[in-house]
Amino acid sequence: MQPSDVDLTSLPVPAQKALAAGAPRPLRMLAARGVVPGLKPHEIVQVVSLLSRDADPELSTTAETSLKALPRPILEGALTADLPGSVIDALGRAYLNQHEVLERLLRMPRIDGLTLQFLAQSADEKSGELIATNEQLMLANPEVIEKLYMNKRVRMSTADRLVELAVRHDLELSIPAYKEAALAIKNELISEPTDEPSYDDVLFSEAERVAAEVDPLADDEDAFEVDEEGEEKIRQKFVPLHVLIGQMTITQKIRRAILGNAVERLLLVRDANRLVAQAAVKSPNMRDGEAIQISASRAVSEDVLRIIAQNREFVRHYQVKLNLVSNPRTPLTFAARLLPHLRDNDVRNLTKSKNVSGAIVQAARQQLQRKQHGNKG
Repeated sequence: MQPSDVDLTSLPVPAQKALAAGAPRPLRMLAARGVVPGLKPHEIVQVVSLLSRDADPELSTTAETSLKALPRPILEGALTADLPGSVIDALGRAYLNQHEVLERLLRMPRIDGLTLQFLAQSADEKSGELIATNEQLMLANPEVIEKLYMNKRVRMSTADRLVELAVRHDLELSIPAYKEAALAIKNELISEPTDEPSYDDVLFSEAERVAAEVDPLADDEDAFEVDEEGEEKIRQKFVPLHVLIGQMTITQKIRRAILGNAVERLLLVRDANRLVAQAAVKSPNMRDGEAIQISASRAVSEDVLRIIAQNREFVRHYQVKLNLVSNPRTPLTFAARLLPHLRDNDVRNLTKSKNVSGAIVQAARQQLQRKQHGNKG
């Protein structure tokens, strides 16, 4: 909730009396219920909004309840006025995702960027579309684009248009894998806004539904298993989700990689498109257990392993370090950098391994020799 910007001196005397610190409690309680004779609708709403911030919990709770159930004439009257930003914020929270109210609040000149961010991250599909339609607001508040993109309820087509808008105006967004998303957007045709969900929207939503039905992965479980020939293949229970993902565009895959669950990331991190794979491993939702599984996989790209090796949170886990050094697909520079952090027994095993590069075998031998000479000295 943002600080109040209501000018008390601009309110009528009855309102000022009700808001005064020393006002009788019955008077203040009536005002919290929206009962202040002689006030216009927008003035009543400002009074109730201010009292919803009161230190008295009973008073503030009463005012909050009143805001959510304003008589229609009072609400309608207030929505025609030029309301202060903090009052717009209070109404936005009270009437969250009530689309007729939201549409009018969004047109108010004093709507605040923080209010827009809250509305964006809490928006349902229709509200997300209403917010995103105002390109001027989006360009003035890039953080709102970020909140909408990261909100799973916002349409895929809406998210695409917002990224395209940001790219067109050279905005730098703090979205995980934004560069990957921006590159993909440049190569895809962005549809015009529509009230009807597109096929892409339906597909994205269906993937969300199927992903939610998949049993959560255990820390030691992977979406893939190794067959008798040593090749990774998808586990049967994850095939339906894999099929849906296979029908997606690159931009859809990138957004699912960022917002999806662990199963989706473990599928998408192996995608043939490097932008998708990189987005999956950059997801803010990625867990340590996933990093352990991915770093051990020989089906992921060098780019993915490089990103894991550069992530301090992941490489603080010993198993991730060991997996990266043991994985022949890990770029030599990063594998060699992690080698000195391994236990002697694991380094010794590397010198005998036929599954790592010759350069790592040689580096492991040299490391053991240095330690032996050091111990003799």
